[in-house]
Amino acid sequence: MEVIAKDTDRGVARMLDGYDHPAILVTADYRILATNERYRQSFGSIATDAPAYCYRVSHGYDSPCDQAGEECPLAAAKASGQKERVLHVHQSPRGKEHIDVEMLPIFDERGTLKYFVELLKTVAVASVGASRQALIGASRAFNKMLGLVSRVGPSNAAVLLLGESGSGKELVAHALHETSHRAGKPFVALECAGLTETLFESELFGHLKGAFTGANYAKQGLVEAADGGTLFLDEIGDIPYALQVKLLRLIETGTYRPVGSSQTKRADFRLICATHKNLWQMVEAGSFRQDLYYRINVFPIHIPSLAERSEDVPLIANALLKQLGDQTHYRLTESAMALLRGHNYRGNIRELRNILTRATVLANTTVIDRQVIAECLDDRGAAGDGPGTQVDLNVQIDLKTLEQNYLRGLLQAYGGDKEKVAQIAGISVRSLYRKLQEILPPQEQG
Repeated sequence: MEVIAKDTDRGVARMLDGYDHPAILVTADYRILATNERYRQSFGSIATDAPAYCYRVSHGYDSPCDQAGEECPLAAAKASGQKERVLHVHQSPRGKEHIDVEMLPIFDERGTLKYFVELLKTVAVASVGASRQALIGASRAFNKMLGLVSRVGPSNAAVLLLGESGSGKELVAHALHETSHRAGKPFVALECAGLTETLFESELFGHLKGAFTGANYAKQGLVEAADGGTLFLDEIGDIPYALQVKLLRLIETGTYRPVGSSQTKRADFRLICATHKNLWQMVEAGSFRQDLYYRINVFPIHIPSLAERSEDVPLIANALLKQLGDQTHYRLTESAMALLRGHNYRGNIRELRNILTRATVLANTTVIDRQVIAECLDDRGAAGDGPGTQVDLNVQIDLKTLEQNYLRGLLQAYGGDKEKVAQIAGISVRSLYRKLQEILPPQEQG
């Protein structure tokens, strides 16, 4: 225990060392009185030559958080008289970090509010800088989402991730897995879009040899592979209605049968689902089961689009360039970054990644300037729509023909590279092959 202020109740301050996390003792006017050893190990010692205030030490602010446009856990705890919890970005010796803050009010024997204990828990699955962490951001919308991830991650509750395509739902699912007690077990993902009923059952539950035409060997299902870990069902809104009852039974009982088998198996997993669709509208339309909806929608988390957190674009762009450059250190000029910040990302982070991928190819040096970014943005193919998507709205074309033209343009532009085409189109390689088989003649499928 380190006492910061001379008028500190040392008996109260000593209790800080009983906490397993960095902790500080604070007054109702935000003054820090004492810290524990864990705090000093993580954030360093606080100078005692002048009064220290939590908003200045943690954020560098000249006024409390709620007066600086952020949520303040101390103000909330003072108002409610109960424990409050907020996710903040704090200063630390390692730079800025996401911290899950718990504020505990301390009352005296007469019930008068005297102090607050502030517990600080570092959120390791996210970063504010250009690191290789999966989740990058510092905006209010991002922090709100991350706060929910931090809260529900350690539990076993089913989570439903809601957000636009390309907003990073699978990355959030990974973060939920990493913050859970199942982190050392498998994380298994299944993309539900485009799967037929037979293929969905086979992928999810596995099958026996000879269970259906083409089943030349027995196959383990993803449910079995996820036993003890996390099962992530992406685009769950695309599961055929006839199979939703089988998924419901799996969730309710933890049991399933491989295709072609009469033997019931049991699996223990944490379920995370994701969709860009409005599932409740689907329930009302009769295309999604209401009972399944309530089973998977235990803890919904909205994943903000880039439009909702445009201030995070520089952080994400620098992190993506670090990944794309490998050993080459690309950087964006201020004017190039300003152009990226002002762009309307219909494809969200996936679109931003595609733009930067093209920029690293077009740039003559490691400095990516405004002209290069402007060229990438002018070519609508770079943004996530891909070549061949220019449509004359005065010409009436059916959807299948549009999709044919779109895929033809992509295949031609990228020399038949199906992995690249799938990335630009925003679908898996498996989904791309399925679409090619459905809408293109054999000689064009490659």
